[in-house]
Amino acid sequence: MTGKDILLTALRNGRTPRPAWIPFVGVHGGRIIGRTAQEYLQSDELIVQGLTRACELYQPDGLPVVFDLQIEAEVLGCGMKWGDQTPPSVISHPLAGRLSGDLPAFDASRGRFPVVGRALDTLKREIGGEVALYGLITGPFTLALHLVGTNIFLEMFNDPDAVRRVVAFCAEVGCRTADFYIDHGADVIAVVDPMTSQISPAHFREFVTDHVNTVFDHIRARGIPTSLFVCGNATRNLENMCATRCDNISVDENIDLAKLRDLARAAGKSFGGNLKLTTVLLLGTEADAKRDAIRCIDIGGQDGFILAPGCDLPFQTPEDNLQAVARMVHDEYQRNVARHTVGAASAESFEDVRLPDYSREDRVIVDVVTLDSASCAPCQYMVNAVEQAAAKLGDQVVIHEHKITTRAGLGAMTRLGVGQIPTICIDGEVKFPSIIPDISTLVAALEEKARQKRGGA
Repeated sequence: MTGKDILLTALRNGRTPRPAWIPFVGVHGGRIIGRTAQEYLQSDELIVQGLTRACELYQPDGLPVVFDLQIEAEVLGCGMKWGDQTPPSVISHPLAGRLSGDLPAFDASRGRFPVVGRALDTLKREIGGEVALYGLITGPFTLALHLVGTNIFLEMFNDPDAVRRVVAFCAEVGCRTADFYIDHGADVIAVVDPMTSQISPAHFREFVTDHVNTVFDHIRARGIPTSLFVCGNATRNLENMCATRCDNISVDENIDLAKLRDLARAAGKSFGGNLKLTTVLLLGTEADAKRDAIRCIDIGGQDGFILAPGCDLPFQTPEDNLQAVARMVHDEYQRNVARHTVGAASAESFEDVRLPDYSREDRVIVDVVTLDSASCAPCQYMVNAVEQAAAKLGDQVVIHEHKITTRAGLGAMTRLGVGQIPTICIDGEVKFPSIIPDISTLVAALEEKARQKRGGA
């Protein structure tokens, strides 16, 4: 079997002779050929070079053509902010303040779609016989949030019909984007909807299920397998995710992989994940990478399991760590050796990472622990929500973002006792773990803390 055969067999919930493996190479493809993320994501030639190099280094069974959840949003009129090491982030929302207004026009021949199409055409010819090529599309709820902004969470209560209208439109955009990838030869379509990790099970059923199923049904009619990919702590929605009409569920390190395995198998679906993205792949050692790969492989087994990181690889992920994972995938002997020779990870206390003495501070200090708000949609919108709420209190509030892609950020996460990403802490206390509160709730929490600072006045 080719690597592509192994991945497609696993995705369709079949038994495989070894673990299937997909490193989600996004802007990391730029790093391994010495180019910035902005250069990389705007050039089909560089995308091909980066993924060809990734094939050589990491021996994958599948690869995404690009990992960029802003491509559709850009065409729909959202403003973009570019960075050297991250995909672009959305900085303006065309439906903000006018949820019931005219919906923007979508055209898959505009924006960066032609770049992605040319890259996929070339990759299909050059590596498509050996490697399954994923087309990643922005999920309906996440795309709706790009269009509306964080106010969508309040509007889900105030004007649910208008929200459903926008999400239904985004599902239609998803169908057309899926057609684009399929027409250019994609083997798998993954619907990436990270913002669904931020909503309740009831809201998932009300605003997501029917619309994401519209996309899955459309793709299935074209004969292509599908994956629902949600990063963030989606534990509360795992059962809802497994009830959708996709073939595969993929998650990140916030999820108990054994729990997902049991739910997915009961629903007749395959599952993927959940290598630790930052603590292991980005900031860890080769031994850490081997250990975590073995953890996932032993939980996942050989039936319907795809080993993968929980999101796109950070730009600076060391090549050696990913190659260590690849060795665990391809060599059963090395897996057995690693099980017996790679010791348990040492817990680091991060005592050198300093936090404020919150009780002595005159102002309310908000710590937002994120993967990186420049590249992670839930993180970006959580930071935006904090900034909007803090603006109502003027200079009474100080905001610190702690990105766990750095050792200092990881230390702050540890010292604050944060267990989920992203999370809002207020004066050193975890207040909103892995859920974005509406602005009024967040303002009330900040005002209460500010009153306490003033002695209850």
